[in-house]
Amino acid sequence: MASLRCQLVLLLIIVCLTTYELHVHATDGAKVGEGVVKIDCDGRCKGRCSKSSRTKLCLRACNSCCSRCNCVPPGTAGNHHLCPCYASITTSRGRLKCP
Repeated sequence: MASLRCQLVLLLIIVCLTTYELHVHATDGAKVGEGVVKIDCDGRCKGRCSKSSRTKLCLRACNSCCSRCNCVPPGTAGNHHLCPCYASITTSRGRLKCP
């Protein structure tokens, strides 16, 4: 019985922490204007492209994708599953446009 109670408390703590992290990530760098939440594309793209060998090209593509999707995946690479719109934009040759 005590074991079950400890597991439930631990599960509750994990759910609370996960919810908090999602809330912080969703509101990080967000601006509220006319009922629409718009993220800070410049700031997020600077972080995303910080390790790119072609920074200006990366920033141009990232800002274009961010303005369309209002989303930039966290980190410097990957994590496209966290922003499906960002991951679906392709070039005319069928390659992923968004870094």
